[in-house]
Amino acid sequence: MPKTRITYFILTIATIIFGLLSRHFKFIPLFIGDILWAAMVYFIMRFLFITKTIRFNAIAALLFCFAIEFSQLYKAPWINDIRYTLFGRLVLGEGFLWSDLLCYVIGVGIGVGVEKLLFTRSR
Repeated sequence: MPKTRITYFILTIATIIFGLLSRHFKFIPLFIGDILWAAMVYFIMRFLFITKTIRFNAIAALLFCFAIEFSQLYKAPWINDIRYTLFGRLVLGEGFLWSDLLCYVIGVGIGVGVEKLLFTRSR
């Protein structure tokens, strides 16, 4: 499978679908959605910065995920109004949790693993 933007786009869409499904079924733990969210962020970074290294994209994805998580400590009315919408809740989250940081590391790691699995098999 060639390393193209369309590949990362498909991976992003598939991860979004799995992430939304994970929120739909109550028997799936909530942290699975956090892991999938971080994997999605990694695939978006790969889509945007396709010529950069895996290390660059993994660090960029983690920095983005961590920034979003730490932004949840900020509780101004205007951003809370955004967080109360479906889009705001899915993108910005609702409340800070230290455990989410671990989920993001795992999610980005899974994203890297999927990429390595896909692209090393094709060689």
